[in-house]
Amino acid sequence: MAHLPDVQCAGFHADQLLDQGYCIIPQAIAQSEVETLASDLTGDFDTAQLSSGPFYGNDTKRFGGLLSRSEQTKAFVQHPMILAIMQKILGPWCDHFSLNLTQAIELMPGSIEQVPHRDQDMWPCSRLVDPSLQVEFLVNVMWPFTPYTKENGATHVWPGSHRRQDEMLIDPTEAIVAEMQPGSALLFLGSTLHAGGANRSPAPRRGMIVSYTLGWLKPYELQWLAYPPEVARAFDADLTDLLGYRIHRPNLGNHEGRCPSQLLREPERKAGAIDALAPDQHALIEAFRAGELPEPVTG
Repeated sequence: MAHLPDVQCAGFHADQLLDQGYCIIPQAIAQSEVETLASDLTGDFDTAQLSSGPFYGNDTKRFGGLLSRSEQTKAFVQHPMILAIMQKILGPWCDHFSLNLTQAIELMPGSIEQVPHRDQDMWPCSRLVDPSLQVEFLVNVMWPFTPYTKENGATHVWPGSHRRQDEMLIDPTEAIVAEMQPGSALLFLGSTLHAGGANRSPAPRRGMIVSYTLGWLKPYELQWLAYPPEVARAFDADLTDLLGYRIHRPNLGNHEGRCPSQLLREPERKAGAIDALAPDQHALIEAFRAGELPEPVTG
């Protein structure tokens, strides 16, 4: 795979994702870039408070807003091959996909295993969609900062569980342990059953999750608070689009009837509401104005 162009690599890994519900991309990014990001976040890990609750666990540390904590985060969030994979998996089901979260995670020594779960259950409507349609709401990308091993709590993934969504829990013996080195990436669908393992080693397990979702869904991490306009203006336009400062056709997520990207870049510009419609909606309006009635749909 290392000798294939990024576009072909993206297609290969997207096929793996849709077939198995997960894939591991070895050497997805230079280890030096991982080391820089991990170093930048060392102080945040040291000062972060322990989480609490039966899901997060009382022996883990979690914090978000990583684009503001380290410039190096952009290289992971905007990784070209990762974005190409997202386009293949999420692109067919939305006008554009968005960043769902950036979250650093540390499993402390002695932490217990996480409860198996599917991340797309955040959106109850996901359970109403026929799995055979292969509609995905979310894709996670896990980047390790330290080696992920069975001993220190590497993520457990149930292959094929994205096509078994009526099973809330599946026999633990069917799971794989996603062991990998820094520089590699674990990708798994929001419909894939997974869980963090127990850290039975004497050292913390550190890493980061970057996830992407359909642009019309409310994200896990509210990006407009994590990166308010005065912060987001320092980012490039492609990144602010990912953060949700972009209208989702038709007219979803507007401010004063306009795309928030315009107001972000030109806050003083005066203009009225401006339509942002998809091509099929433009075609329907033109047909209506021309007095053309669409053919009735028959079953």
